[in-house]
Amino acid sequence: MSLARSLIDVRPLRTSPVFRRLLIGRTVSVLGSFMTMVTVMYQVWDMTHSSVWSGAVGLAQALPMVGVSLFAGAWVDRADRRRMFLLGTVGSAACSFLLAVQGFAGHVPVGVLLALVAVQTSFAAIGAPAAGVFVPRLLPKEQVAAGLALNQVSGQAMMLLGPAVAGVVLGWWGIGVCYLLDALSFGLSFYGAYGLPALPPEGEKSRPGVHGVLDGLRFLTGHRVVRGALLTDLAATVLSMPASLFPLVNAERFGGDPRTLGLFLSALAVGGVAATAFSGPVTRLARPGAVMLCASGTWGVALALFGLTTSAWAGLGMLVLAGAADAVAVLSRTTIVQTRTPDALLGRVTAAETIVGQAGPHFGNLRAGVVAGWTSGATALVTGGVLCLLAVTGVALTTPELRDRAATPDDEP
Repeated sequence: MSLARSLIDVRPLRTSPVFRRLLIGRTVSVLGSFMTMVTVMYQVWDMTHSSVWSGAVGLAQALPMVGVSLFAGAWVDRADRRRMFLLGTVGSAACSFLLAVQGFAGHVPVGVLLALVAVQTSFAAIGAPAAGVFVPRLLPKEQVAAGLALNQVSGQAMMLLGPAVAGVVLGWWGIGVCYLLDALSFGLSFYGAYGLPALPPEGEKSRPGVHGVLDGLRFLTGHRVVRGALLTDLAATVLSMPASLFPLVNAERFGGDPRTLGLFLSALAVGGVAATAFSGPVTRLARPGAVMLCASGTWGVALALFGLTTSAWAGLGMLVLAGAADAVAVLSRTTIVQTRTPDALLGRVTAAETIVGQAGPHFGNLRAGVVAGWTSGATALVTGGVLCLLAVTGVALTTPELRDRAATPDDEP
């Protein structure tokens, strides 16, 4: 296989100027969002020196995402998706601007800061289901996976770059400038989407309110392949999420060296970026279900082996492998969702996928912490990895449609 075919497929950048603009805007906006995430954590800790308030930041982000997403998905499936995305972008930018104002002003109650974070997350929950239809509507079907891979690798790169840039900006210019740069970054995201044509739902529009939400949930529970994809993701995150165990395992096995802990946290991201950068064969292979199952099983095995190793370098290797497997699994899952879901339901299904992606890791970290409290960090890692592998095997055995053939949207109602 040639090196060119091994690298990430960049055909969407060459063939679609609209997608290229969207990707550039999204990349800059994601960079700004990671800067704001770090800045909020820094500011809350600086204001309170309380781990409880620091934990409330995650709550202020998770609750609106879960609470707003499903209804936003039904709303998106009734309206022009382009307008909905622009609404979410403008609202998020306005919240970042208000965060910048309070950052320059100082002496703002921490509750006001968290309220702004919650409102901004609510606008993001509106924009995310709308953005979920862009790739399958703008690219030919054979390039959808490649477009999703480009989105993913740009997001992972900004996840690595954003915190570092935030640290530099915070050190030189302070909190207000960091928030202001995020507000400005939404300008490119707005520009990328403003030139899109109208993108109303294709097919029957969503029913209003709860009825539309229930229609989306019925599709999720009735469509075996999409349901299997989301269950596989939940198995990987809820049963074997490792991040909350890193400090404990570092203390148990490696003397609590902060440098080792930092490498653990970076290794997953490095593996993810590397796997996505060489995702060409994966996106050209028209069997995302089989790829997702194999990658999710590899994630569980790698984390179990990480829990067993006493060598820091071997452990880092296992985490790089786990990060690579996770990136491939997420890319394959998103490809399944966006190619198997009818356009009229895509906003609601994307919203559900967002909730799974947001809530799963939180529950997974909670599970890991509870098990580690009863036993040890290594035991929590090993048992979680084994349970993940067993759950993924169960999904594969009970959902042959997921593992046996390529995804087409018309096989099931």
